[in-house]
Amino acid sequence: MVNASCDIGLIGLAVMGQNLVLNMNDHGYKVAVFNRTVSKVDDFINNEAKGTAVVGAHSVEELVQALKKPRRVMLMVKAGPTVDSMIDLVAPHLEPGDILIDGGNSHYPDTTRRTQALAEKGLLYIGTGVSGGEEGARHGPSIMPGGNPAAWPHVKEIFQSIAAKVADGSPCCDWVGENGAGHYVKMVHNGIEYGDMQLICEAYHLLAQGLGLSADELHEVFAEWNQGELDSYLIEITADIFAKKDEDGSPLIDKILDTAGQKGTGKWTGISSLELGVPVTLIGEAVYARCLSAMKDERVTAAAVLKGPAGTVSGDRATFVEDVRRALYCSKIISYAQGYMLLREAAREHKWNLNFGGIALMWRGGCIIRSRFLGKIKEAFDKNPQLSNLLLDDFFHTVLNDYQSSWRRALGKAIEIGVPTPAFSTALAFYDGFRAARLPANLLQAQRDYFGAHTYERIDRPRGEFFHTNWTGHGGRVASGTYNV
Repeated sequence: MVNASCDIGLIGLAVMGQNLVLNMNDHGYKVAVFNRTVSKVDDFINNEAKGTAVVGAHSVEELVQALKKPRRVMLMVKAGPTVDSMIDLVAPHLEPGDILIDGGNSHYPDTTRRTQALAEKGLLYIGTGVSGGEEGARHGPSIMPGGNPAAWPHVKEIFQSIAAKVADGSPCCDWVGENGAGHYVKMVHNGIEYGDMQLICEAYHLLAQGLGLSADELHEVFAEWNQGELDSYLIEITADIFAKKDEDGSPLIDKILDTAGQKGTGKWTGISSLELGVPVTLIGEAVYARCLSAMKDERVTAAAVLKGPAGTVSGDRATFVEDVRRALYCSKIISYAQGYMLLREAAREHKWNLNFGGIALMWRGGCIIRSRFLGKIKEAFDKNPQLSNLLLDDFFHTVLNDYQSSWRRALGKAIEIGVPTPAFSTALAFYDGFRAARLPANLLQAQRDYFGAHTYERIDRPRGEFFHTNWTGHGGRVASGTYNV
């Protein structure tokens, strides 16, 4: 009989799983590990985990027997059917009150389904987002747990111990909400990450093509930006990337093929925004930009026949660099405002009690989108927990009002020299749409009523009253029913 002395078990010894185990061990927790390719267990114990208290198990039964009750088993396996098959493998060896944790990038409806199915068996389930990559997992990630609330007290201490900490010592981990709430918040985090990365790429493209800046000059620009209000992990690593040389001494960035990959979380965010009717336009454009980048052969063919400007930016270089910086900052504000709009609507739809300031705190350290900027979001929700939109907060609308002339100039130059800026552009379009007291949707609704009798409301009558016009004189008096806003 194996001695039940371990605090938690972890299945899945890829790099994230290994680093989380070592992180837990550093914080005094005894961890049992298992991997379906059993040789990886011994390899890990004899190498990365050598000299630690980590216990290797060669079967699920052995892993479970090594755990204190209530047993806590964390899965760090590929999202999708692999999670379900692993649950099917582990669950029969557990008892009511034991806890299963999925730390992968699962789609939130799957987490909701699994939470409810396991609850019927008396098992407690947590689906948690874990962000920060390899380094975060090893030294302090952002952790976003959701699922069955009864499970939280049993994992809170471990999770908050291993999570990243902000300046005052607060952990970048707290309970998010029931069912799929944790994985939903992680999904939106990843969508915002897509947006941040695309915005940075557009700033790079504008500076490289518009001003002809070299990789070394770009390194200096981004390193300087990282000392100010754009201070963030992604700006920091971008500066590092521009400084990296290939073996022949030339900039490595110039030798990397311009086709981007993706794993689906950005796409899920866009799909959810469409399902909930929330205009998360910037993340959508960031996903589409990756799709367009993947059409490399077609783009090369098109470049030979489709003409456009290929100019450079004239005038003061420092002014243009600052215009691009401000455009990046303004667009970033829009992206996060849209992300929070989506979180608010998802909370209403799924009846989650999301702590929006707490989410900003969880994202302030450990995760890929960690930045000084998130502190301002936390402050906004601390000041007004019922804030309906970040753009209405004093800090954010002041920045947008002060910086928008630079934002518009940068986009104007992008159009003049033919540099595509889909994320910058959609951010400004959203800003102008959101601040418009009147949009041309009155014509759109008239068109819908003309061809489909979809009805419309009138500005001179109370909201909720619907009207249909026989536009041609040949139509009927019967409408097709009111429309959904």
